[in-house]
Amino acid sequence: MDVGPGDRLFWLTDLGWLDGPDAHHARDSFTAAPPCSSRACPISRSPIASGRCVERHKITVMGLSPTAVRALMPHGAEHVHAHELGSLRVLGSTGEPWNPEPYRWLFENAGKARMPIINYTGGTEISGGILSSFPIAPIKPCSFTGPIPGMAAECFGDDGRPVRGQVGELVVTAPWPGMTQGFWKDPQRYEETYWSRWPNVWVHGDWAYVDEDGFWFIQGRSDDTLKIAGKRLGPAEVESVLVSHEAVAEAGVVGVPHEVKGEAIVCFVVLRPSHQASEPLRIQLSDLVARQMGKALKPERVLFTKDLPKTRSAKIMRRVIRATYLGKEPGDLSSLENPNAVNAITEAS
Repeated sequence: MDVGPGDRLFWLTDLGWLDGPDAHHARDSFTAAPPCSSRACPISRSPIASGRCVERHKITVMGLSPTAVRALMPHGAEHVHAHELGSLRVLGSTGEPWNPEPYRWLFENAGKARMPIINYTGGTEISGGILSSFPIAPIKPCSFTGPIPGMAAECFGDDGRPVRGQVGELVVTAPWPGMTQGFWKDPQRYEETYWSRWPNVWVHGDWAYVDEDGFWFIQGRSDDTLKIAGKRLGPAEVESVLVSHEAVAEAGVVGVPHEVKGEAIVCFVVLRPSHQASEPLRIQLSDLVARQMGKALKPERVLFTKDLPKTRSAKIMRRVIRATYLGKEPGDLSSLENPNAVNAITEAS
């Protein structure tokens, strides 16, 4: 993030997340300094309040999640332009994959088409990051330039070998500075979760893609993978298509059993305030996915919902959506920021 003397870092986040107390305790590589000495200000999690915070505290480096941007977009760009953001020089992002439209919206409105968006991904169990963009290197929209210093990151195919130009598992192939030693009182679970697939290789649980120019992209959690008519894809790919439509604020996509395809796509869509749910819009969105991704990937259903279940760090809980849709027990909901969203999914179904 290029945080240095005199900078003020503000990250729109839950206080229990990686960039809060973890950074303080572990001197996390995320900020290269504890939040206190970086003058990080834990203010409201409301995206609309972010501009006010930047203006009041002369923030120079501001980070937020793609979900926060999607939540801000329906309220209009005027909420961004209403504040003096001249102190900002770097935007940061982490938490989940970007969709192109929200990325461009942030770049043009908050970033005035001049600031880099430093995309960053890692995890609490990593004690830092795996991939990042860098202020001194070229950046493709929604991408990561590559592994951060000290991380031997790779993209593995099913055979455990590096792949390019196709989706694979994000892995780490050598020790790194912030390695965890295990789960508390459960070393067996730790080894099974991260180390059991390939010898001496950390499997992070994210799908990655490295394009022809060497830029990296995260495609979502590998346990969220859809396999439709033999084609493997991440939910984020379908969600990006849906969010590109002017009526859609957010989308959550899950796979459900299908007797012919093996699995079928069900889309839950949150509309912007200026649009109403209707059968023509439902057909329009379904056709949009089929047109951009192929007829075999046309959604089985497109359902309109008031909300999507999310964690406190703004990640969409697809396992909860899927279980609720199928009438199964959704499991542990303690990490949900908005438990009432489960009822919204039930109503939409």
